[in-house]
Amino acid sequence: MKKIYLCAISNIRSGACNEDCRFCTQSVKWGADINRYRQKDLITIVNEAKLAKKNRATGFCLVTSGRGLDGKTLEYVCSAAKAVLKEVDISLIACNGTADKESLKALKKAGVKIYNHNLETSREYYPKICSTHTWDERFETCQNVKSAGLQLCCGGIFGMGESEGDIKSMISSLKDLKPNGIPLNFFIENEKLPLKATHDREFALSIVKRFANEFKEAIIMLAGGRERVFGESWIDALKAGANSIVIGDYLTTKGERPDRDLEILLKEGFEIANEC
Repeated sequence: MKKIYLCAISNIRSGACNEDCRFCTQSVKWGADINRYRQKDLITIVNEAKLAKKNRATGFCLVTSGRGLDGKTLEYVCSAAKAVLKEVDISLIACNGTADKESLKALKKAGVKIYNHNLETSREYYPKICSTHTWDERFETCQNVKSAGLQLCCGGIFGMGESEGDIKSMISSLKDLKPNGIPLNFFIENEKLPLKATHDREFALSIVKRFANEFKEAIIMLAGGRERVFGESWIDALKAGANSIVIGDYLTTKGERPDRDLEILLKEGFEIANEC
């Protein structure tokens, strides 16, 4: 029986980002109609963690918009991590942009187990989707994560106009990093964003198969865009090699109801993992 890992996301700072990533509605540059706020209160975050645990998530991710993990953000995320772990037995993931080794060590001390920082795409293609920071900064942060003793969760977004060569290049970079988990996101269009999606179901399924084959020891996670690109047939991506999904809502888009996901998983004979 195949074991599936469930993960939930808490967007604890939304839309407060001055970067110009062409795929992201949280950038103030594009003016997307999303809910924007500086800080979610700790009680709300703890309650979301409790709900994630109830829905059988083993991982709970604290996400902040913005370029990186500065002093104020670090203090806030550490406070949130401690508040959650005081009441909920769950593996904490942090996703707070570029970060130095000392800041990552502080997160670990606060109880964070995993740091998520995606390469997004290849080094070669990245300048076409972001100009305010470099791909190399992202790669360096991923190296810092491992040096700080945290587990690394690192993947990307597909269907942004990247080439076959870009996908190969990204896979090569990920092999250098050897992440514990690899989130596979499929670009979600928004009328305010300058990019248009270049994926379909068959392309997405081929990406899942490819990454599952290339990274046999990693957790392969179906993340953003799962519902859009696969629709009702998302379970086929698990059968093709993925072994993790994000349950509930994403950062700025609605996800499927967790109870419905669980019902489908159990009906299909999958085992729900109890720990990361």
